Amino acid sequence: MLYSSINNEKIKTLNLLKQKKYRDKEKLFLVEGRHLVEEAYKNGYLKELLIPENSNYSLDVPTAEISNSIIRYLTDLESPTGIFGICEKKEMNLKEGKILILDGVQDPGNLGTIIRSGVAFNIDTIVVNDKCADIYSSKVIRASQGMIFSASIIKKDLKEFVTNIKNTHKVLATKVDGGKKLKDIEKLEKFAIIMGSEGSGVSKELLDLADEYLYIPMNDKCESLNVAVASSIILYELS
Repeated sequence: MLYSSINNEKIKTLNLLKQKKYRDKEKLFLVEGRHLVEEAYKNGYLKELLIPENSNYSLDVPTAEISNSIIRYLTDLESPTGIFGICEKKEMNLKEGKILILDGVQDPGNLGTIIRSGVAFNIDTIVVNDKCADIYSSKVIRASQGMIFSASIIKKDLKEFVTNIKNTHKVLATKVDGGKKLKDIEKLEKFAIIMGSEGSGVSKELLDLADEYLYIPMNDKCESLNVAVASSIILYELS
């Protein structure tokens, strides 16, 4: 099948998936580019493949061709490849062990990078709240380099969640003053580390629930680190 008109109902629906409310409504999201499509495919997210007309690219899912006008209509990229994947959202469950809790990480690039680092350093579950960027946005997915498909990510009320896991996990939180140096934190098989938002850090209500605070020592020339960089350093050290 070839789609050639942007007025086609299916194509218009796919374009609406650029907005969170339609991703939530349809339980679908769109990925673009061969690498991300293949990550979605091998992790069981890919429902349908769209490819440029006369392309010989294929995967074992229903496939349709799209014209150049459709590619330009759907793309978020300056240099689109024309390969799109229609993906289905999955319900994910809490995997106990090493848990990363994100409190209001709003920048999609930061969130995607943190997810990528979480997979790299063996985090079992990433927990986000409704103040975080949408994990299914194209910018988050691209920043994660497709690692969103290898991660177990759940959305929770963080105060309730942290309260419930305190009996089974040591809860750590980042705090600039009054904490332990990162290298002095005991290595544990089960822990939960809370990282805060770019502007205000971890909220007070979550700080009050933490068992221990930590910080990354730096020289006086630098006041703070980007949350994605800080998360990566901490996850590497705790791993």
